Amino acid sequence: MTSCAAAALVVTGMSVAAVPAAADMMLEGGQEVDMVLLPKFLGILVFDQANEGAQEAHAELENPGELLFVGPTPENSVAGQIEIMTTSATQGQGAVMLSNNAGDQIVPSAQAAQEAGTRVVTWDSPIPSGDGEDVFVAQVDFGSIGVVMADMAHSILGGSGQMAVLSATPDAANQNAWIAAMEEALEDDKYADIELVDIVYGDDQAEVSYNRALALVDQYPDLGLIMSPTTVGIQASAKAMQDEGLCDQVRVSGLGLPAEMLSYTLNGCAPEFALWDFRDLGYLTYYTAYGLATGQLSGEIGETFTAGRMGEYTIEEDPGREGASRILMGPFTVYTADNVEAAAQ
Repeated sequence: MTSCAAAALVVTGMSVAAVPAAADMMLEGGQEVDMVLLPKFLGILVFDQANEGAQEAHAELENPGELLFVGPTPENSVAGQIEIMTTSATQGQGAVMLSNNAGDQIVPSAQAAQEAGTRVVTWDSPIPSGDGEDVFVAQVDFGSIGVVMADMAHSILGGSGQMAVLSATPDAANQNAWIAAMEEALEDDKYADIELVDIVYGDDQAEVSYNRALALVDQYPDLGLIMSPTTVGIQASAKAMQDEGLCDQVRVSGLGLPAEMLSYTLNGCAPEFALWDFRDLGYLTYYTAYGLATGQLSGEIGETFTAGRMGEYTIEEDPGREGASRILMGPFTVYTADNVEAAAQ
């Protein structure tokens, strides 16, 4: 058992001390199990950060098995994820940790993996139906993300104006859930003067997102805000507004990395945005998958365990997906010019 398993919990955005209540909640390290971390696709910094967190947990738990970080290209994300899931099962991997970009199209291969003895843990983006998934490690409560995006829009627009959404891909379950939650939040009287005029997709590719952002400005002359719940989209949108000298006309917000958004926040192009710690997400996901793959966790609702330095977590019902379960990490941080420089270090 690793010495860090009883460490204090420190979560980005706030600090909370947590002491395990019982020794049997600790996961025993040193058991050999091969595992795969499967992002939506390769080449995105937040997924690299998730891998750093998973590698940290892999070392702490002294797993002599192999941890693979593999993913498709952006252009082949859906088919590529399905292929990697299928291959992982035939290779006898103990667990696949999936940030799903294939919607429910991944279900048959995920179910086949489970039948072959592979545990399927989703993170960042779940399987919408929950089929083929043992548990989802949720970065934050999806409903709360919608409220935060609505509040940031209200703040940036001064309570009234037009906004559009530039998302990742149409099949990205996480972005779709966040947008739906934001639309629900916008129905409140507080946001009555904010008009959501369009939802478009940049495929989580910088050039495509850049061009879609400019197309939104052309299509909606009164547009005041582009809300992009994806780190690729928000950076590309902010760059587009900066390059065209439009930051005074159209602001950008959404979910972004402080290191990537620093200059755009300080110059006013993206005055507010939010995110959580992807290293922590990868770390917690690994602990969860390791516990399931080694048989130390059953995955049942109500089961509690200690995830190393991050403290104690409980498997609970997923309020957004009937019959599915989740582990809720939290929290997120809203970044402005007041705190973005420190976070970008």
